[in-house]
Amino acid sequence: MNHQWQQYKQLLNTFVKPALGCTEPISAAYASAVAASMLPATPEQITVHVSNNLYKNSMGVFVPGTGKIGLAIAAAVGAIAGDPDAGLEVLAQITPPQVTQAQALIDAGKVIVKRTDSKEFIYCHVEAKCRDYIAVVEISGGHTKITKTTLNGKLVFSNNNYTAQSTSNIDDDLDITIQGIYDYAMGADFADIDFILDAAKLNSALADEGLNNAYGLQVGRIIEQNIQSGFMTADLNNTIIMRTAAASDARMGGATLPAMSNYGSGNQGIAATVPVEIMAKHYQASDEQLARALILSHLGAIYIKQHYPPLSAFCGNTVTSASAAMAMVYLAGGSYVQSCYAIQNVLSDCSGMVCDGAKSTCAMKVKTSTSSAVTAFMLAMNNTQAFDQGIIAHDIETSIRNIGMLVTKGMVNTDVTIINIMSA
Repeated sequence: MNHQWQQYKQLLNTFVKPALGCTEPISAAYASAVAASMLPATPEQITVHVSNNLYKNSMGVFVPGTGKIGLAIAAAVGAIAGDPDAGLEVLAQITPPQVTQAQALIDAGKVIVKRTDSKEFIYCHVEAKCRDYIAVVEISGGHTKITKTTLNGKLVFSNNNYTAQSTSNIDDDLDITIQGIYDYAMGADFADIDFILDAAKLNSALADEGLNNAYGLQVGRIIEQNIQSGFMTADLNNTIIMRTAAASDARMGGATLPAMSNYGSGNQGIAATVPVEIMAKHYQASDEQLARALILSHLGAIYIKQHYPPLSAFCGNTVTSASAAMAMVYLAGGSYVQSCYAIQNVLSDCSGMVCDGAKSTCAMKVKTSTSSAVTAFMLAMNNTQAFDQGIIAHDIETSIRNIGMLVTKGMVNTDVTIINIMSA
């Protein structure tokens, strides 16, 4: 494998990971678990300071295994029962008695959560106290990226190589484009990319969970009910939308199953995976073809999202579904040019969808972007694309840069306004 492709694989290994629960509250749970592991006994008090965007994405989402919402329960149960070595799956082994213990700590006023001004979009600072011991863990720039730990004021760990406000993790010497991603997905040895098939297994299981049990708004289940009643048909389009929304229902509703996340988002991992997996079944694709399609979807999404901050007022499901549409075109036997058409079509459709925090209604937004992906795919296979209209340029790379500019420069005040509304 050439150097460029090795770097592509590293990007996938970095940004496509299993995650149990919404990654923003899980970040606080992870920081608390690490802090607690530095103490001689269970923390007696926990103070959590988070950035505005991390706060926004934690206000309305269920913490898996708890049946409760918010940063306080995430931090408390993370400190009491979290596995500090499990990363985004920190809460995988918690039990109901431990949740009760965590809630008692909250009820006693021993868990304090505050917003803090931070130059970094993903920032979490946890201070855990036990007797005369005080452990501090700072996460910045990534949901599990620990930049500093201290015990009783003495530095235990520091990441001196960390650069604040970095929105890109692409090396300067890496030439990455949609064309490059397509060539990698088509040309890499199957043995080097088959790891991505785990995404299909995890996120398909979440879709089953969302259809079998009541979570959140039950968007997927209600679509299924309307198919069964005859109001909707059990066609490919509705099946894709139903199962993708159902996976998000379960994800946002606190299901104790991990999602394969993309760029720190379980929902975006779902949007990059479930439609592609269903389309692969429709076209009777092999595992190798599915893997190549998932590489297109996941790596394409990672690349586009490198152009703007990891948390913002922009719903990232738009660009994730754009990449999923590209993968659908490949599975249907379409060309590279048609794949670019599919991306352009989605970006022209729902790039105005805002992020107002992680919550049950994320399943609605996943439904919207997934529906757009299917439509974009159909248009692309008919050699129809949006171009030279609005923010969509004549070529795909300029369109992607335009999306980055829209979010980075144009949506800053929107983000502040959304956070102010939600915090009022």
